Amino acid sequence: MTLKKDKQKVLGEVFDDKRIKSFLQYPAPEGVSRDFHLLEKAYRGMREENFATFLTFYKEAGYDLNATGADGKTFLQTIKTHRLADDYIVALEQAGAK
Repeated sequence: MTLKKDKQKVLGEVFDDKRIKSFLQYPAPEGVSRDFHLLEKAYRGMREENFATFLTFYKEAGYDLNATGADGKTFLQTIKTHRLADDYIVALEQAGAK
């Protein structure tokens, strides 16, 4: 007997402006900077081109691109060691992150 998967894998999910802005609504865990948390959620959940758009909305909403995580590093400093983060690093730097 063969088991059938009950869910299809979603490829090429559409990220329109409404979907991208929805990433501004994630609550941060207690003790975590909300600004840092939102950057991390978007980074983990979006392709680079969507992340760049997110950064525009993020800044317009008044969030801090240089908010720090628990280790005292900015999000940009945190991802600079990630192997596949080059496009995200460029987007953050172009948006004014340090």
